[in-house]
This record gives sequence, C-alpha cells and structure tokens, in this order.
Amino acid sequence: MTQTQTKTKTQQALIQARAAAQQLHGALSDAASSARGAVTADLEAVEQKTRELMETLKSSMSVQDEKARKHLKEALVNLEAAQKHAMKGAKSVGQVLQDSVRKTLAEARVTAQHISEALAEERSASAPKSKN
Repeated sequence: MTQTQTKTKTQQALIQARAAAQQLHGALSDAASSARGAVTADLEAVEQKTRELMETLKSSMSVQDEKARKHLKEALVNLEAAQKHAMKGAKSVGQVLQDSVRKTLAEARVTAQHISEALAEERSASAPKSKN
C-alpha cells in the first residue's frame, strides 16, 4: 500500500469516527429530552455505541501526524468519561440521572470536537507543502 493510500485510508477512518461521534452526540441529545424509561434504554444504547467508537478510535491511532494522535488520545479519554457517566445514568433516577445525561452529552461533544481536530491535523499534514 502506498503512502497516499495509507493517508487516504486513515482519513476515511477519521471521517467515520467523527460521524460516529456526531451520531453518539445526537443520541445523547435525544436521550436528554426523553422520559425516564426511554432515557435508560437510550443510555444503554449509547453505552454500546461508545464501545464501538472506542474501538474505532483505538484502531485509528496509527495516524502519522503527532498532533492528530494527541487529539485522538484526548477524544478517547473524553469518550471513556462519557461511557462512565452513561453507565451511572442508566442506573440512576431523578437529578443524578439528569446530571449523568448532561455530563455524558458534554463529553460526547468534546469527543467529536477532538476527532474533528485530529482529522484536520491529518489532512494538513498530508497536504502538499507549498514552496515559498
């Protein structure tokens, strides 16, 4: 596989990870506005999506750019925190549930932002350099 093909494959993986993070954020937004029973079911689904996204991020750590790798590591930390809050929320009621949903949503938002930044760094690193 050529270096260009590897970069393209890496960027595609990052694009897919970003889309998954955005879907996770959307699912959490929906959960936040649902009734108690629906929130618990949504949080359980979110936990599964979180595990899948974590695997995608771990497999994307092979990006060439160090700054992109740093953003992916930060995204993984935020995603792990989101998963922890979602698990806590799925077992909670009342204010604890709402706090868990809010914290999970915030962590998912930051995760998506870090993945977008990693993708931008990877694209920038693989862009042809101008000769000035």
